[in-house]
Amino acid sequence: QVQLVESGGDSVQAGGSLTLSCAASTYMTTIDGCMGWFRQAPGKERERVATISTYSTQYADSVRGRFTISQDKAKGLLYLQMSSLIPEDTGVYYCAAREEYWCHVEVSDYKYWGQGTQVTVSS
Repeated sequence: QVQLVESGGDSVQAGGSLTLSCAASTYMTTIDGCMGWFRQAPGKERERVATISTYSTQYADSVRGRFTISQDKAKGLLYLQMSSLIPEDTGVYYCAAREEYWCHVEVSDYKYWGQGTQVTVSS
């Protein structure tokens, strides 16, 4: 069983910055899987924000150039540095993981999920 625990969500002004963290259980440090950040805005479907594996780093078009995903695999930590935040970035941000190394865009392809952390960007 993989546990993912997010932290770092907050309320910020537009143009501000925020860094999210996700702590993964030991199992994820021993396999070559893919981890990612997804978000869900009120009334909308959950969407991929960014994913990372040993072989690739990918971003949604809406965040490319503003967000940076990184990981400390040995410690089981995943990060999302967010800058130039806009109100459209508001939502619950989820950490997700899959055991395979290739990163998919679809929510359904990720087996493990955290409980989510709220990010609110006000104008």
